[in-house]
Formats: sequence, C-alpha cells, structure tokens
Amino acid sequence: MASVHESLYFNPMMTNGVVHANVFGIKDWVTPYKIAVLVLLNEMGRTGEGAVSLLERRKLNQLLLPLLQGPDITLSKLYKLIEDSCPQLANSVQIRIKLMAEGELKDMEQFFDDLSDSFSGTDPEVHKTSVVGLFLRHMILAYSKLSFSQVFKLYTALQQYFQNGEKKTVEDTEMELTSREEGERKMEKEELDVSVREEEVSCSGPLSQKQAEFFLSQQASLLKNDETKALTPASLQKELNNLLKFNPDFAEAHYLSYLNNLRVQDVFSSTHSLLHYFDRLILTGAESKSNGEEGYGRSLRYAALNLAALHCRFGHYQQAELALQEAIRIAQESNDHVCLQHCLSWLYVLGQKRSDSYVLLEHSVKKAVHFGLPRAFAGKTANKLMDALKDSDLLHWKHSLSELIDISIAQKTAIWRLYGRSTMALQQAQMLLSMNSLESVNSGVQQNNTESFAVALCHLAELHAEQGCFAAAAEVLKHLKERFPPNTQHAQLWMLCDQKIQFDRAMNDGKYHLADSLVTGITALNGIEGVYRKAVVLQAQNQMSEAHKLLQKLLTYCQKLKNTEMVISVLLSVAELYWRSSSPTIAMPVLLQALALSKEYRLQYLASETVLNLAFAQLILGIPEQALTLLHMAIEPILADGAILDKGRAMFLVAKCQVASAASYDPPKKAEALEAAIENLNEAKNYFAKVDCKERIRDVVYFQARLYHTLGKTQERNRCAMLFRQLHQELPSHGVPLINHL
Repeated sequence: MASVHESLYFNPMMTNGVVHANVFGIKDWVTPYKIAVLVLLNEMGRTGEGAVSLLERRKLNQLLLPLLQGPDITLSKLYKLIEDSCPQLANSVQIRIKLMAEGELKDMEQFFDDLSDSFSGTDPEVHKTSVVGLFLRHMILAYSKLSFSQVFKLYTALQQYFQNGEKKTVEDTEMELTSREEGERKMEKEELDVSVREEEVSCSGPLSQKQAEFFLSQQASLLKNDETKALTPASLQKELNNLLKFNPDFAEAHYLSYLNNLRVQDVFSSTHSLLHYFDRLILTGAESKSNGEEGYGRSLRYAALNLAALHCRFGHYQQAELALQEAIRIAQESNDHVCLQHCLSWLYVLGQKRSDSYVLLEHSVKKAVHFGLPRAFAGKTANKLMDALKDSDLLHWKHSLSELIDISIAQKTAIWRLYGRSTMALQQAQMLLSMNSLESVNSGVQQNNTESFAVALCHLAELHAEQGCFAAAAEVLKHLKERFPPNTQHAQLWMLCDQKIQFDRAMNDGKYHLADSLVTGITALNGIEGVYRKAVVLQAQNQMSEAHKLLQKLLTYCQKLKNTEMVISVLLSVAELYWRSSSPTIAMPVLLQALALSKEYRLQYLASETVLNLAFAQLILGIPEQALTLLHMAIEPILADGAILDKGRAMFLVAKCQVASAASYDPPKKAEALEAAIENLNEAKNYFAKVDCKERIRDVVYFQARLYHTLGKTQERNRCAMLFRQLHQELPSHGVPLINHL
C-alpha cells in the first residue's frame, strides 16, 4: 500500500514520486481509505432512524472521530470496526464498496457528485460546520481539483485496496476456522491482532496534516501514560522515518523520534533527533510566531535544558552540567523564571548524581528558601510540610492538573515513609492507585503508567514485604513487570525494589551467598544502596575489617552528599560492628551521633531504631534496668509502624533485659519475671516466623530452652532444645556470643 501511495499523482505535493514542497501545505487529499469512510458516512445518512438502534448509532458516532483523524487502515480492519458497532451497516458498506470497485470509473464519479446532496434541503443530513461536514467538504474539494489522470490512478488504487481487503477477509476466515478446530482460538486471535497491527503500520503512506498531528499526539500520549500500548520502538521509528521522508522539516516528528530513541537507550540517535527538533523549530519560525521576538532565544535555552536532561539520563553528568549552565545563562538573560525553575530541579538531580555539583545546588536553593519552598530534609515537622503541600494541592485540584496531583500523592507516600509512618504511607499509596485520571487521554488510556504510579506501587510492595506479606508483594511486583516492561523508562524502579526485597529475604533466611550475588544488581541500579548492602553482607559473614573499611568510605561519601537517611543507617551499622567486636563503649558516641541526626531531621522511625540500639549497648555494658527504661521510649513507634523484623528484635531485646534485670530478684519475683520474658520471646518468635528469619528463631528457642531449664519445665525445655538443634544443623553459626547479637 505504501508503494501505491507513493505512485499516486493526485497528491498535489508530489511529481513522479518526488516531494517538491511541504506536504502539509495541503490539509487533506483523497485516498481509497477515505472513500470507504465516505461510503460509511453516506450509508449512515441514508439509513433511517428505526433501522439502527440507539445504542448502535451511539457506537458509530464514537467510532467516527478516530476514523476521520487516524491514519489509513486496511479495509478488513475497517469492516471489523464497523461490524463491532453495527453489523447491518457493515454489510451495506461492504456491498457499496464492492459495486464501486468492480464497476466503472463513472460509479466513483457519480458517488462524489451525490455527496453534495448531503448539505441540500432545509433540514440537511450533515451541517457544513460540523466535524463530518468539514471532512465531506474537504474531500469534495480535493476530488474536484484532481486531473483525469489523477482520478484514474485514484480509482485504480481503490480497486487494489478492495482486492487486498477481500483477500485479507478470506485469510481471516480460514484462520478462524482452523483455530476453532484445533481448540486454540484465543491464541490465534491474539496473533491475528498483532499481524493486523503490523500491516497497518506498513500500509500507511504519506499522512495529511490532521492525520500526522493526530498520530504524533496519540503516540506521545501513549509513551507518557501507557508505553505498553504504544507502537513498538522499531515500528514507531519506521512510521516516523516515513513521515519525515515526505516532510523533513516536521519538528514534532523529530521530537517524537527523540522520545522513541530514549526508550531503547540510543544516546546517539536521541541526541541527533533532539538537535534536529530545535533546529527545525527555529528554521520554520514556529516559535517566533507564537512567542514574538522571544521565540528564537526560547528555543535555544530549552534546547540546552533538554540536552542537559538527556546527558543526565545517560550518565554524562559533566556534559549535563555544562549544558545546564548554558540554559541558566540564556534564561537569566531573558528573565525566564519558568525555565530557571526547571533548571533548579535538574540541579537537584545532578546534586544527587555528582558530589561536586552540590555546591551549585546549595547556591540555587537559597532562592527556594527565600520564597518559602518546603523541603523534607530541612528538618521541618510533618504537619508543617504537609500544610505546605496542601496549598499546592489546592491549586492542582482547582485546575484539574491530574499529573501534578499524582506526583504530589507519590511525594507524600515517600515523605511518610521517610518520617517512619508506614500506615500513612500505605494510605497515600492506596489513594493514588484508586484514583481515576482527570486528564483526557486518547484511545481510552488511563493515566496509570506514569512515574508516580510506579513509585507508589514500589512503596506498596516494600511495605507488604516489611510486614511479611511476601505473596502480596510478589503480586504487586508482577503487576509492575506487566505494566512497566524491562525496556520502558520506569522499569528501573521496580527492578531495584525487587532486588532489595530478595536481598532482605536472603539475609533473613541466612543465605548470605545468595544475598551477596544480589549486591551486583543493586549496585548497578543504585550505587550507594549497593555498597551499603555489600557492607551488611560482609558484617554478617564476620568479615569485620572489610565491612568497617567499606562503611567508613560510604559514610564520608554520604556526608559529603548530605544523604542524611543513609548516613544514619551507616552509623547504626558501624555501631553494630563495634559491639559485635566486643567494643560497646566505642559504639555509644556513634549511636548518639545517629540519634542527634534523627532528632534534627524529625526521622522518627530511625530515631526509635537508634534508641533500640542504645538500649542494647546499655544491656551489654551491664545496666539492664536503664536499658529497659530506654526501651519503653522507643518500642511504641516500632510496634505501631515498624517492620515485622524490627518488632521481633524489639520484643527479643525486652526479654533479654527482663532476664538480665531478674538476676538480683527474689526467687518468686524472679520466676514471675522469667515467665514474662518467655511470653515476650514467644511474641518475638511469631514475628520472626512471619518473615522466615530462621537464624533469629534459633536464637529465640535457645534462650527459651535456657529459661525453661531455670524454671524446671523439662518438657518445654526439651521441645525448644530439639527445635534449636534442627535449626542449628540447618544454619551456619554466626560465631559471636548470643548476647552481642541484636
């Protein structure tokens, strides 16, 4: 079909297959597909009100707009679309096209002559200013301008179009019968749909201006909102190349080519397309017409900004910083505050990627502080930060800015997790997932494939995994993999989430070799997280010196980046390393430093975990009473919002402190304290069982066996001892005294 389009001389912009002018100088021209659509419109006008039901007419009306705006499709596909809406009308359209294609040229001439009757009379079938009316008038005008040779070529193309459609219909029928006999109708139908789609791509010729604009806007919307429903990268690039062959100066096509190349991480082609887009934008004068004298400069500064974003995405941070500085310079000269705010956001991204860019970021943030823009890491309380976000949310809801609403809710989910409120984070994530898109998206696409949606789902998977609901977390990850395939731009989010959950499960199960193998994948997705987890594995394998060196390097790097959350986590790991090396006194200043940072930045959950570690250090130093008092301060937030593993650790520590405190009690009071400790150990064991943490269950049953032996309960002691023996044979020993393991 592409060759038919290229050989048609009735396209006024082509002579002997060579484009001599902008093909979009003419808004529309006649093609065999559009003749078929005209037949459909004519049949709809001729069909009486009673012949077509109200529901069928409504479906037909909904079908018309995509048919008028979209690219040309095969005749068999058109028949199928009409048949799904109104089978009776599909049969009439098929007969009319068959009579015209198998008749003579005068039949097509007569058909176009009769189209003008649609506007005649006091009550015309079609209004001239309606969408259908404008389409009919464009087609009639375009047909009337054709020479005789062009009309003859159009009729020849119509015959070929009809023959291909008939051949495809016969093939479809045979395939359906074969699949029905084999009992695999569903699978064959899916393959058939794919083949039809690919044929549509290959049969499309030069598009009119409206068709091209509709195609580009539709594919751009799909890439933004639902990438899985867009054309494959190869098919889309083929279409864009075909479009640019007829109009090389079509700037929007170059930009969509840039987005498409980003999908496959093609740095050369994406840079090439991006530069061509802004070159064409300046050459065509489109920016100057819409923005006056500012058009040229506006294109230059946004070209530099987009180039910076492109380099940052591919990890070229030095080039990204140079391009960003150029964008800032031009934006400052033009006093463009909007562009400067975009530059500020990318400076923040560069500040995370490059340590030496943080100075530039701090300088730029002063302006944000001057205007009172909220920042979570500024140490604001949760209520003040949420009040600041509420003010911006009011504007988002007022103007129905659905994308910004989704981003805001995803930010709140992350902020509540940062503050250690898992219940609130879960509520925000569920709110985002239950929302319907407020933005009108083409092709019935819901706005649920954006980055905010992926972030919310990742938080949801991690929250379920923390509570031991690994089956639910696996279902969420499965949905993420289907919604964001590995080649999509947001797939790295769920990849990192999946690797972290697998790592935690391997560590809980004592499979350190498996956890070590996962570190490589985590490091590829997030370098800081990967190094931290490598240190955790080394520490679990009792390679203390290697773990200490790694943690010290990571601590220095994170302090330079001002990554407060990771700094606190590293400090806690360093403290654990000290007391496992029988140096609890050295661990105390480290823990106090972590506690000060947690309090300063209002990170409640990390503060509670730090207090838990302080209590454990006091227990090792021989002051269990003070440790028990300190525990009562930290245990409530952990039991309310903490992970299952942390709840178990807290209850285990309470039991240890109770046993240590009971050493000086009278025998009746001591027996009562030991019974209370056993109850807490049972609760801790239940928590550890939910996350399948066999190593900690082994420690608990060992402790229970000792307590039962002290109380003289032989049967319970033997049961715990047998369970300990089974777990001890299954798991390797951690090689440190039990009291030094939190």
